[in-house]
Amino acid sequence: MDSHRRVEFALQRNRQNIGRRYIEVFRCKREEYYTAVAQEVSSSKFSSSPRRTGPPSRSKPSADGSKDDHVVYTGILRMRGLPFSAGKEEIIDFFKEFELTEDMVHLVVNPDGRPSGEAFVEFRNAEDSKEAMKNDRMTLGSRYIELFPSHMKEMDEAIVRERL
Repeated sequence: MDSHRRVEFALQRNRQNIGRRYIEVFRCKREEYYTAVAQEVSSSKFSSSPRRTGPPSRSKPSADGSKDDHVVYTGILRMRGLPFSAGKEEIIDFFKEFELTEDMVHLVVNPDGRPSGEAFVEFRNAEDSKEAMKNDRMTLGSRYIELFPSHMKEMDEAIVRERL
């Protein structure tokens, strides 16, 4: 099996369980992979405490709830961890202090048409999306929601992927 097919096979395991653990599988750049491996090796050599497993670290919220300064806000946020039953109305309510309409919310579905647990939200401007980051890791229903600054290309790719 060639490496491209192996990658596609692995990506099909996204959002499934290994035993009782829920897993996420995603593409990453080669540099991100090497960074994650280096972090794992160095933490196992120098620490006996539990280690963070998962993707390479991303920007963490600061004390005021905003992401690190190097993040560029474009007015688009990606939501991850949505309840599969969540619709556009629930997302609009999640960001109730912002003036959102249904056409500004884009639910991502799997190729089989089922909700993926992700959505993209277009805010009126970059400042609103930055302000909306205060909702990062808040709950919608019984699920905590992760927010990530995004951009039009990522949103378009996710929406096109759902139509394939």
